[in-house]
Amino acid sequence: MIEVKVQKRLMTSDGERDLKVDFWLSPNQITAICGKSGVGKTTLLRLIAGLDKADKGRIKVGADTWFDESQNIQLKAQERRVGFLFQDFALFPNMTVRENLSFALQSKEDSYLIDQLLEETGLQKLQDRYPRQLSGGQQQRTALARALVQKPAVLLLDEPLSALDIETRLKLQKLLQQLQVKYEMTVLMVSHDILEIARLAHQIIKIDNFEAQVYDQVQDAFPMEVIQSQIHALEAIYQSKKTNPRPR
Repeated sequence: MIEVKVQKRLMTSDGERDLKVDFWLSPNQITAICGKSGVGKTTLLRLIAGLDKADKGRIKVGADTWFDESQNIQLKAQERRVGFLFQDFALFPNMTVRENLSFALQSKEDSYLIDQLLEETGLQKLQDRYPRQLSGGQQQRTALARALVQKPAVLLLDEPLSALDIETRLKLQKLLQQLQVKYEMTVLMVSHDILEIARLAHQIIKIDNFEAQVYDQVQDAFPMEVIQSQIHALEAIYQSKKTNPRPR
């Protein structure tokens, strides 16, 4: 069980606002976090990861307390068994793709994961390249693979697939599902893609007016017309690919 009950003062374009979060999550599930820009989605991930500190409240993962303002408990990020995929990738520029994954590996017994993830993310031919030699999408795939190779108890993803084409995005969604089940990870993922949320998420945290609400169904979190508009947009993209195939 994960308990997050925190409050954090944010500076917004409209002045100071308090992000207020109070929820319990079942372990070993994928939870999507959504909401308008600037409402605190990334801040929530940073609070859980220990990269930022809440003003009030507590964060518990299982029997472990990661943060408790009343008891002056604030575990450092490295003391929390957590993986974090940033929007800016945060790859080591002096390491190749393979070396970035190897650096994050927690146990030599899991070294097979490197080859598996390189294959599944389509990075085998790029494994000896440095981040500066990769496109934005390739860097994002590398960052995702590096986060997954750690097999964290809690995996935090900040729009991890947004820069990828549809085929690669669907493939990585499937990979994320497989690894989440295999290693019993709890995943919290920021996403604006309603269809991605519907496919991956067991629960949805929607932040509205700087307060969080938990939903069990995508249709409860979003109006049906919004869901339909994304379906139509996806269909249009597929139709365009059929009529304008990629040159070989």
